[in-house]
Amino acid sequence: MTDTDAARSLLTAAAVRERAHDMLAIALEGGLPEWTLDLGQMEPVADRVATVIRSQYPSLEVPFHARWRHFRVGGRDLWGEIAGRRDWADGAERARAEFDLAITSVLLDAGAGPDWTYRDAATGTVTNRSEGLAVASLRMFASGAMSGADDPLRADALGGVSTQTLARGFQVSESNPLLGLDGRADLLRRLGDQALARPDLFALKDEARPGGLFDAMVARAVDGRLAAPVILDVLLEALGPIWRNRLTLGDLPLGDCWRHPAIRRADATNSLVPLHKLSQWLAYSLIEPLQTAGVEVVDIDGLTGLAEYRNGGLFTDGGVLVLKDPAQAHLQQAVSSPLVVGWRSLTVALLDRIAPMVRERLGVAEADFPLARVLEGGTWATGRILAREKRPDSSPPLNIVSDGTVF
Repeated sequence: MTDTDAARSLLTAAAVRERAHDMLAIALEGGLPEWTLDLGQMEPVADRVATVIRSQYPSLEVPFHARWRHFRVGGRDLWGEIAGRRDWADGAERARAEFDLAITSVLLDAGAGPDWTYRDAATGTVTNRSEGLAVASLRMFASGAMSGADDPLRADALGGVSTQTLARGFQVSESNPLLGLDGRADLLRRLGDQALARPDLFALKDEARPGGLFDAMVARAVDGRLAAPVILDVLLEALGPIWRNRLTLGDLPLGDCWRHPAIRRADATNSLVPLHKLSQWLAYSLIEPLQTAGVEVVDIDGLTGLAEYRNGGLFTDGGVLVLKDPAQAHLQQAVSSPLVVGWRSLTVALLDRIAPMVRERLGVAEADFPLARVLEGGTWATGRILAREKRPDSSPPLNIVSDGTVF
């Protein structure tokens, strides 16, 4: 296997899942110097998740974990209001606009920090964290700040998004700081550059823009059916070069993939742990635009749970994942550190374990309640609730140094 082939083997949801469960097996044998596991706590955590799902969705009609949930504020569907005022030529035109919005919004959805908020003039609401980032990015998109054409609802001018542009759109000031502002703006500009560099992916039927990925994905559908892991495959190929300072193998960028000494392989992928959190969050978020445009998305559970701090916090604050040295929780941790890489990878495997436990408590079948619903209902919400109970500022259980492109 060449290094390039080895790299491609890591750019899949299956690789994320495989290595996550390897990490879990190593942890269960006591092989991780940073973490130990108390699987006895999985039962009460599953109870808590099921209770949260029932409280939020009494009918158990839980939508998929996707960015679209965050565009609903104060009982209003903010994107629906904007899209409803538009006379779309066809479903594909709307889908391309929704791809533009979802992709830029998700790439801006790294941790905001505890001190940032966004005031939405149209609704009078003040939101923070992921919800605030969603509304801010939606308003910025709808204003035409990402467009170079007469039509504001497109993201074909990302090269012009400066740090100052983003600061204005996100209401950043000395008293309202946003973590990783420069990194977020740089990421959007690099996305714009990549769209121009890969017209085969970004401009099949339109100008070079993130929305062109809609056509690239439709082209991979078979008889109108598209497997969810294929959505991720396209995203990882298309977005790989936009991430700065990431590992490469065989000249291919590996994206959200890091090293951990416990993961051993007898090939070029030795020690490498793929996670692809933002890309998978984006893959989940693109399912609905595809479905609305008439594409049947299948094998949704082929994607994995998300290795981010709310799901990770669920298991840490819930007592399943325990630091061997509790003092590490108060020290700054690099995203690339074995402690953080192990935590994130273990989170993916534990989400696979808790999902059937939650379904059993709810009395639902896997086919009707895929992991995307467990996450939304769900583990992410419960992780946030536990964080609020444990820490006044609802911060993550670890002090992670982020540049705004991972968490």
